[in-house]
Amino acid sequence: MARSTTKPSALIDGLVFTAGAFVALLIFLGLYSFFSPVPIPNRLSSISFPFSSSRTDQTPPDPPDRTFYDDPSLTYTIDKPISNWDEKRSSWLKLHPSFSGKTERVVMISGSQPTPCPSYEGDHLLLRSLKNKVDYCRLHSIELFYNTALLNPSMPTFWAKIPVIRAVMLAHPEADWVWWVDSDAIFTDMDFFPPLARYRAHNMVVHGWPELVYEMKSWVSLNAGVFMIRNCQWSLDFMDEWASMGPSSPDYEKWGKILTTTFKDKVFKDSDDQSALVYLILTGKGGWRDKIYLENEYYFEGYWIEIVGRLENISARYNDMEKNGPAVIRRRHAEKVFVSNAKQRDAQLQREKGAINGPKGWWRPFLTHFTGCQPCNGERNKQYSGDNCTEGMYKALNFADDQVLRIYGFRHASLLSGNVQPLPFDYPLVGR
Repeated sequence: MARSTTKPSALIDGLVFTAGAFVALLIFLGLYSFFSPVPIPNRLSSISFPFSSSRTDQTPPDPPDRTFYDDPSLTYTIDKPISNWDEKRSSWLKLHPSFSGKTERVVMISGSQPTPCPSYEGDHLLLRSLKNKVDYCRLHSIELFYNTALLNPSMPTFWAKIPVIRAVMLAHPEADWVWWVDSDAIFTDMDFFPPLARYRAHNMVVHGWPELVYEMKSWVSLNAGVFMIRNCQWSLDFMDEWASMGPSSPDYEKWGKILTTTFKDKVFKDSDDQSALVYLILTGKGGWRDKIYLENEYYFEGYWIEIVGRLENISARYNDMEKNGPAVIRRRHAEKVFVSNAKQRDAQLQREKGAINGPKGWWRPFLTHFTGCQPCNGERNKQYSGDNCTEGMYKALNFADDQVLRIYGFRHASLLSGNVQPLPFDYPLVGR
């Protein structure tokens, strides 16, 4: 569902982002959101939620024909390159034609550390964040893989996602896109779905600003905590290149020096995934740049500081929009037709003045990213108090949960309340 948006100045938006994100990431090395290199307990290490698709076909068993899965040299680990992946996927899909179609399939990945959170509310906030992703994926017929295992001990913390993405690509040849979402990123617009058609000529989508990459050479010119990557040979080769700059590489220390020299605003010496990604785009190394889309026309992931204080006003504006709009957008709908109902609201939003994305508009921010809050280990950026981060997360979670609960006839009493209220018929027109 693509949106018609008014694009603000990318440079202005980028400067705002840099000012906030730079401070939020000052203690980046010490912040371990997930996959800390600690012993993994003897318990379930990953959860996969195979939500039923809008397609009603049943998955057939593997036919007797041999596939790439029968190759004993195939490995899911990141240390051995894979060749001819596009051909292998194509051959597998020919054996399973029910997975071929006009709609591109998406698998989402998120994860957290393998041990209990040390902070007081950490596990609860991670559970709420997981529920948020489960809700979004269910509503949009996306399969979610939530991982709590460190698949490569030499690639901990923020590097841990690369081995997971590699394994998911091989396990899901039916998926056209793999979508990584950090555990501290919360969906705050359950209606919206990324405009995949916009990325037809690209293989990776990340939130970023070209001016900050090429002119300011900032390591926070993009955010590597949320991105989509196409399931293809290009992506496997790119991740091999990306991983070669990480801690599993013998050149890790060398890359730390190169990145620190390249990005003057980088505040620590080690090579990290985000700086490495910016470097690959900035230098054109490997020819990757042309296939990476820097998205800044909507909140592909938005900095929480500029979002959470606006959520109450956004809720009020949506209520006004529904009061003034046609009765069809206030109708009760079964969850199974959620997407079609969302399109009706989207059409009304496009008729409303001021309903644009970004700080100046009141369209719901798509993803709110709590960078620097570290809900699990509690080692948040010292600029933020515990109340700021925790209260902000509860507001964002309840804001999103209200969009789900409404289908069931309820909403929270307030964005900071765990209590819910039943909704009257024709809400919010009642009481006008």
